[in-house]
Amino acid sequence: MIPQNFKDILSNTDNVGLYQTLALILFILFFVSLIIYVFSKPKKYYREEEHAPLEDDDDDFNLKN
Repeated sequence: MIPQNFKDILSNTDNVGLYQTLALILFILFFVSLIIYVFSKPKKYYREEEHAPLEDDDDDFNLKN
């Protein structure tokens, strides 16, 4: 729940449109940069990562009884 005072602060401010615009721009920039980051990785990286759960790696699971 949003406190009543917080709602009043945001609804009575003259720059509410500016805050909304800045939030939208930051949201878009984050996802565009995420897409650029994902596509900039070589395909070899993703091939190795997609098979990682299927590989047998006994060194990570040293169970001591």
